[in-house]
Amino acid sequence: MPQLTHRLPIRTALLSSLALLLGVAAAPPSDALHRAIASPERDPAQVQRDGARRPAEVLTFIGVRPTSTIVEIWPGKHAYWTQILAPYLHDRGTYYLALGDTAGSGAEKAFASPPTEVAGDAATWAAGFDKVRLTQFSAAHPDPAPAGSVDTVLTFRNLHNWMGDGDAPQLLAAIHTALKPGGILGIEDHRARPDRPQDPKADDGYVRQDYAIALIEKAGFKLVATSEIEKNPRDTTHWPKGVWTLPPTFAMKDVDRAKYAAIGEADNFLLKFQKIG
Repeated sequence: MPQLTHRLPIRTALLSSLALLLGVAAAPPSDALHRAIASPERDPAQVQRDGARRPAEVLTFIGVRPTSTIVEIWPGKHAYWTQILAPYLHDRGTYYLALGDTAGSGAEKAFASPPTEVAGDAATWAAGFDKVRLTQFSAAHPDPAPAGSVDTVLTFRNLHNWMGDGDAPQLLAAIHTALKPGGILGIEDHRARPDRPQDPKADDGYVRQDYAIALIEKAGFKLVATSEIEKNPRDTTHWPKGVWTLPPTFAMKDVDRAKYAAIGEADNFLLKFQKIG
């Protein structure tokens, strides 16, 4: 029996490490989440991307619940996640949609406009979006929600933008401030190959997973899980116009379009961090 006492912590540590490497198994997506994803109000062009973006699996992995207080940073003009999160959080949750800054950097300006569903006067917003709380997130406005009030911050395919602007550490620190103690940061981005040096500016839109982890942990977070939900082995990461060569952007327009369509959206990492300190 004494030997078992010593072996159990070792076995537990090994199992915990294995779970981190493989990605922690999440509970099945809730009915409420399935209803939000299946909503006929979603843009059909965005629904077509569900096979690549796998919304139910992604949000369940991160741990988003209908009662959560969520900040989504820089949703983009297509509002892929907004169209799911707004109805999902509508009745019992709180949803901050953090836009960029018209007076900020290039990337901040690019994400400054609200999605169509919440553009203009609030009285004209699309059905189900009336409780969205618009806010800002930029170097000059690093407070997307009251400090210490947020359960989960979500940011999809934005870390490379912050690296390009050179303010990733400051913005990650601002996210840390917004989160409750033990709060969660869910982050997705285009994965660079690990056998090549990381461009600090990520000009091609790709970020090494180990580089991202080190950068985020330095800002006061602990990695708690990784996922291969959005893995795409067809993405070699070497394209004429970086990640934007691939869908949905198709930066080469009609040149080799069928080839890039067959490759699909980029290989992406999905990481779950917890606020510490």
